Amino acid sequence: MNNEEKLDFKRILPIIFIIFVDLLGLTMIIPILPYYALSYDAGPALIGVLGAAYPSMQFLGGPILGGLSDRFGRKRVLAVAQVGTFCSLLLLGFSNALWMIFLARILDGITGANLPTVQAAIADSTTPKTRSQGLGLVGAAFGMGFIFGPALSGLVLVLTNNNYSAPAFAASGFAFLSIMLTTFVFKETLPPEKRGKGNTRTRPISLRQLRAGIQNPTTGILIILLFIQQVVFGAFQLMFAPYLLVKLGLNSSGATIAFVFIGVMLVIVQAGLIRPLTERFGERRLVIGGYVLLATGLLLMALTPEQPVPWYSRAEISAELQQQATSASELSQIELLPAEGNSGYLGLAILLIANIPIAFGVGMLQPTINSLLTQRTDATKVGAILGLSSAFLSLGNIFGPLWGGAAFDFIAPAAPFVIGGAVVAMLVPLAISRV
Repeated sequence: MNNEEKLDFKRILPIIFIIFVDLLGLTMIIPILPYYALSYDAGPALIGVLGAAYPSMQFLGGPILGGLSDRFGRKRVLAVAQVGTFCSLLLLGFSNALWMIFLARILDGITGANLPTVQAAIADSTTPKTRSQGLGLVGAAFGMGFIFGPALSGLVLVLTNNNYSAPAFAASGFAFLSIMLTTFVFKETLPPEKRGKGNTRTRPISLRQLRAGIQNPTTGILIILLFIQQVVFGAFQLMFAPYLLVKLGLNSSGATIAFVFIGVMLVIVQAGLIRPLTERFGERRLVIGGYVLLATGLLLMALTPEQPVPWYSRAEISAELQQQATSASELSQIELLPAEGNSGYLGLAILLIANIPIAFGVGMLQPTINSLLTQRTDATKVGAILGLSSAFLSLGNIFGPLWGGAAFDFIAPAAPFVIGGAVVAMLVPLAISRV
């Protein structure tokens, strides 16, 4: 086997470790963000707007950072982006008003949009034959980050009596570690003589490209299916924690444990099951099965009864939310908390069972659809089609929290899951006939 067929792990692993450390900081914040906003009396609809702030800025900032890294090198741009993330997490930790939380998430979205830079560094460090293996390690780092990040956040909350600022400060520590790793360990992958060349230049996805992507007769249906799935899942991700609070009376620590459960399921699917399932059933059947599982899980989750867990205390969660705010006035969002009594494990059991098909469905869909996209695209345009797929995923992460928060607030807490499950169910016949 020649060198072009072997992945240079010595060169790749520092980049993978930097991604993992970056993700620890990000995923420590995701489970507690709705609780943070609730503590400043933000309702579910406004939480949806807050959830959309980060991916919106990421959508705008990602191509810009990628382009700057083509011009000035990966290391310099990555370090600057990480400094911005570090500052945004410190700002989040010191926040004493809702506008500061918004500002922190906007700043983190702009400067945290460094994935294109990292992916470019992987591309610089691999050959065409080893590139998929290198990018696969990026996916593995994402999966592990979504397990360990929420777990660490939960541990910090327990140790600090559910102080929402503490995970933000802890996450800033990981961001600082990432800066140090980039500065002293990461080696530049794009030499000066290759910077600014046409084959390395990163450009933003234009509206014309987005429209052309969905109109393409070969790949358009796959992009539409992926986008709708992510719009539904984006609503699920952000409304999951408020739903836990409303239905089960779970506080921020409980939410982190639930997020760890979902992360483990996703890693099991994407790291261990996706390959044997693909070999046995093929991508088309996996896409259809993924939508069936996702729809089933969402509709089952909507049936979760309002049954607080046995250790629920309305007074304790009220105090937890109240302690973060500087105002001494009663928070109106405390009305979302369930009444005490009628406690048990049935609601928790239904919710956890529902999350198994949700995690399996989502874990199957994204890699399988991307695989089909590459198979139905000319080899010279694979990078472009995957960039287009990533852009539509980002748009899904923007629109998902917006509609999910509004449905939760103005219809019913279960509405994002009922509507999302129904929409995904309607995609099944479309997938059967068109994929």
